[in-house]
Amino acid sequence: MRRAASRIAELNTLGYNDTVHKHLRRLERVWMDSPIYFVTACTMRRRQILAHDRVAHILIEEWRDAQQRRGWAIGRYVIMPDHVHFFCRPEHDAKMLSEFVGFWKSYTSRRINTLGKPRSTPAATTLWQREFFDHVLRSSESYSEKWNYVRDNPVRAGLVASADDWPYAGDIEMLML
Repeated sequence: MRRAASRIAELNTLGYNDTVHKHLRRLERVWMDSPIYFVTACTMRRRQILAHDRVAHILIEEWRDAQQRRGWAIGRYVIMPDHVHFFCRPEHDAKMLSEFVGFWKSYTSRRINTLGKPRSTPAATTLWQREFFDHVLRSSESYSEKWNYVRDNPVRAGLVASADDWPYAGDIEMLML
């Protein structure tokens, strides 16, 4: 037990955040000028509600507004029935990634939960899992490899025969490393 506590303390001094589950620990700082992050967020209990036109519109609309609202540029994305993948990059004076993703989840959750409900109906259902996965891309090759992999998710899931046929994938703006 003492050894584990010592390791956590060591990781914290290196910039890791121990307030999230150990398998999803995040770096507090990245020593790159404009890092590109690969982010995956899943719905609560993996509910398959995202790959619908009205829901996808809300997700994409918020990604389009992310740069102006939160200082985050969004690149390519794939919306699957129960999770999303997207690439993003902080602009000057952007909030931390966890704050941005938290805001994005909160905003999209509120809007999606009100779809088809009268305005007076409260939308208290939690849409997203609390945590998310992120990975810092270190080269243009890793960006291409990640994109090619996630772009084929709908094919691997048996939803379409070709990635080009999946209507819930695209890009907001071109991100370059």
